Amino acid sequence: MMGEFESSPLGRVTVYSIQGCPHCVQAKATLRHLGVPIIDVDIARHSELRVKLKELTGRSTVPQIFFNNVHVGGNDDLQKLAPEELQRLVKMVKEELLPADTPPLPEKDPSEERAVENDGAEFMCERDELADLVEDLKHGGVIGSHRRRLTLYKKSFSGSQLVDWLQKQKGMARDVACNTCQALLQKKYMVSVHRCGQKDGSFGEGKDTMDTLFRLLEDDPHSALNAGQTAACSPIQAAELSLLLREMILKLFSEHLSADGKSVDYKGMSVNPAFERYCELAIQLQRVELLSLSREEKLAFFINIYNALVIHGYLRLGAPTNMWQRYRFFNYVSYLIGGEVFTLQDIENGILRGNRKGVAQLRRPFSKTDPRLQVALPDAEPLIHFALNCGAKGCPPIKTYTPQDIDSQLRTAAEAFLENDDGCMVDSGKGEVRLSQIFKWYKADFGGTDEKLLNWVLEHMGESPKKTSLQDILSAGKTKVSFLPYDWSSNGSH
Repeated sequence: MMGEFESSPLGRVTVYSIQGCPHCVQAKATLRHLGVPIIDVDIARHSELRVKLKELTGRSTVPQIFFNNVHVGGNDDLQKLAPEELQRLVKMVKEELLPADTPPLPEKDPSEERAVENDGAEFMCERDELADLVEDLKHGGVIGSHRRRLTLYKKSFSGSQLVDWLQKQKGMARDVACNTCQALLQKKYMVSVHRCGQKDGSFGEGKDTMDTLFRLLEDDPHSALNAGQTAACSPIQAAELSLLLREMILKLFSEHLSADGKSVDYKGMSVNPAFERYCELAIQLQRVELLSLSREEKLAFFINIYNALVIHGYLRLGAPTNMWQRYRFFNYVSYLIGGEVFTLQDIENGILRGNRKGVAQLRRPFSKTDPRLQVALPDAEPLIHFALNCGAKGCPPIKTYTPQDIDSQLRTAAEAFLENDDGCMVDSGKGEVRLSQIFKWYKADFGGTDEKLLNWVLEHMGESPKKTSLQDILSAGKTKVSFLPYDWSSNGSH
């Protein structure tokens, strides 16, 4: 393998890939066995090449492989090459000079090198001013068990107990103590045991508040994967945090992907010290601010967090292998975000699909009084289905989503998905279109009827022979739509 972008006058194999893409890993393993000089270009790091690559190949997926200036295609195409054709290409690379029209490499950028060095650098935490107070409260003898009617609330304290403790132990005047309690509520260090009965962030002098029972957020009884410890950092910007988390867990995932890209060593991943750093950072999601996020920021934040949470869930519970396990996994695996618990199902159907019923769900994820409803997008965004899923034979050339151009990133992901035969197959002879089960499960998001669904698919396909065939079938009328079996063994995460 050659240095990052060193080129020799003789030939080379250029692989355009992204980190964490199993198909890219498989392709590179095959090429290494052939003993050819390979240059690996991370298209996520050099996104300026994405458009150029699309122009050259007509494809939106990675990997894309070139032997000198000859475009072979993706990993699937490489594996299917006839042995004599493969030998001819290897001989060409080893013996012929590099043609002028060989596809481009990125410009070397010194800042890029620094970014590579800092990849996965330690996260610097600015300690929040109330974090020490919360630590003292844990050991202050205030937290205990309290009964209200027939229910016993463990690890709780009343409003009046907290105010008294702040006055006696911290020497605060009563009004300062009440203001401090309000700050603890607003900053999500504590929550009312009756979430619905307490207005979010309001702590008054009335009898109701003084009698109300509260808990520290970390003592709230839920099974979120990032609970059980206080987020002591000053709240971090949501978009920045989601980007950091997604990058960290993808780097980990890549390190533990087998050489052939076919399996992931989750056990090795879970004992890697970098995973501990990831978990520490995930704790900071507890008090992140969500209500002020724009639509674009919400999309990028929740897509990144969903994709990171899936991998975190695999580490704890293993990957689901059938419909029932999938249902349990997506309704159980959760993070505590901005003081509320969000399962994978809550993120997908509640937030990103505008609070719509999911597969096998009898009701919407959020009721009218659920505080999480305020964060939900106003409508379903159909494009999210392709950002939460990696196709079985090629990945979208994006690994983390950014608010700046989220819509074009999502369109690219949809195009990449439809390019794969396990996303969409067109049979001109039979006038039939076979689509992924995702289109069946979420048909309502794509218009609800076969006709609207097919028009949506056509509109989101890249220019290709497949698109032309689909156009011809639709023009002829009477198109048959069927759905492909879903491959549970794939490394996809939907």
